[in-house]
Amino acid sequence: MSEKQKKILQAATELFAEKGFSATSTNEIAKRAGVAEGTIFRHYKTKKELLMAITMPTLVDGVIPFLAKEFTEEVFEKEYPDFRAFIEQLIRNRFEFARENGKLLKIYFMELMYHNELRAQFSEVFMTHVKDKFEHVIDYYKRKGELKDFPNSTIMRALITNIVGFMITRFVVMPDARWEDEQEIEFTIDYILNGILK
Repeated sequence: MSEKQKKILQAATELFAEKGFSATSTNEIAKRAGVAEGTIFRHYKTKKELLMAITMPTLVDGVIPFLAKEFTEEVFEKEYPDFRAFIEQLIRNRFEFARENGKLLKIYFMELMYHNELRAQFSEVFMTHVKDKFEHVIDYYKRKGELKDFPNSTIMRALITNIVGFMITRFVVMPDARWEDEQEIEFTIDYILNGILK
């Protein structure tokens, strides 16, 4: 990759994270990268191709499969004294990943709903690397009597929705708010396990 391409990708990443894909023009990207707008189109036919050049190699081809493998080894292939300990490890593991990759995750989640290619890749990675191991953990804690006999898909959906919702709020929607991260992690674990009623 040429220096100009690196500058274009860096500028596009920053602007897409700040303003969103739709609100960012290629002219703005060119100015921030210090290149002519035509230079962008010599490397990327469309702005969407530029978006895919940022998200696909970095997140889908590089980070997500590695993340999924690393994630399953770090979280799903360990033994825990109870389901709470599993949930805590799951949240802390994803929290650190989100902290280190905030800008890219912001772009990824902002654009996930608008681009079929991103959704398809996300689904493929989850189904290939995570789903079976997640079901195995849920079945184990059901047998131990710690989880209700809800369908595994319902339990997974509840966990993923709450954990991803926390991460998106923390690192995408309100990254500059005054967060007490440790307290918020504990609150998240508590309401996942016990709800919000007294």
